[in-house]
Amino acid sequence: MASILKVDALQGVTAAGSILVTGEGNSTTTNLQQGLAKAWHSFNGTGTVATRGSFNVSSLTDTTTGQYATVFTNSMSDGNYSHSGFSEHDGGTHALFATSNKDNNPPSTTKAGIDSFRGSDNTAVDSSQMTHIIVGDLA
Repeated sequence: MASILKVDALQGVTAAGSILVTGEGNSTTTNLQQGLAKAWHSFNGTGTVATRGSFNVSSLTDTTTGQYATVFTNSMSDGNYSHSGFSEHDGGTHALFATSNKDNNPPSTTKAGIDSFRGSDNTAVDSSQMTHIIVGDLA
């Protein structure tokens, strides 16, 4: 018979903000907080940009064609977090890619930039379906 654990909060014994979880093979552990997404964002990047769904996102900035910034509700500890994104296929003719751009739209503690471009010719394009995920340490 399976057990059900119902709680409103978890807290580590040694350190309140640190809980280790045993991995699938029962030989390694993972820090629960390190493995969680700290922010995610799904949005329409065409016309008037609009958020479809998000977590820890206060706003979206449309910087220029194919370039956006996800602004965090709660800041990251520094700009050295990992983030990734995807964009919709472009009308059946070209694949679109989303990437961070450290030169024109660098990550900071308050926002993460994401760019959408056509893979065949590296042309910046707006995408109607953009996703963005951020992992790292919150401030």
